Amino acid sequence: MRLFQKFKMPPVSQVVLIIIFAEFIITTGSALVSPVFALFVVQNIGAPVTTVGFAIAIYWITKSILQLPIARYLDKNYGEIDDFFSMLGGFVLVIVSVFLYYFVTAAWQIYLLQFFIGIGDAFIIPPFLAIFTRHIDRNQEAFEWALRSSFSAGGGFALGGALSGILAVTIGIRPLFIINGTLLLIGAIILFFLRPYIKPKVPKEISAFYKPVAKK
Repeated sequence: MRLFQKFKMPPVSQVVLIIIFAEFIITTGSALVSPVFALFVVQNIGAPVTTVGFAIAIYWITKSILQLPIARYLDKNYGEIDDFFSMLGGFVLVIVSVFLYYFVTAAWQIYLLQFFIGIGDAFIIPPFLAIFTRHIDRNQEAFEWALRSSFSAGGGFALGGALSGILAVTIGIRPLFIINGTLLLIGAIILFFLRPYIKPKVPKEISAFYKPVAKK
């Protein structure tokens, strides 16, 4: 009993819980497609295996380049309202792109959608991580990052990966994109519950008053 009490889960802020739960849904949806993506490209589209590598490269190059200036811009504006809308705007682009995968028939369409998903994620990832970081409970940083990793990433990828092969055999690969897009939409809707906790944007000249005071 004492051992159980020692490892009892500490209270976690509402913002962190909302983000972790939303990310679990989002990750589960993405994990439905990722294990069979190469199979979809080769068998359903009839494209060469190299298409898979180029598609992944297009996504990561686009996201990696764009997210740096986006993150820099968001950091210069105190408050979280711009982070919030950047995140939601990115989700709109990603969700639409994922749904359009259902209609893909050629390699160039895959490249185009990967490009748009890269843009969308460039608007999602920096503010997503920024909001999560700002609302982590003091002295629970390691635990809450680990909670996100275990539940959102670990649980989502495990569940999505397990269902991926089963659904691909029973309903086919192409419908997985519809399920993926639907789960992404549900995850984005859950993130709307962050709105009451989002810090408003303030004028630059008074933003200094919101910065933590350095300890002497």
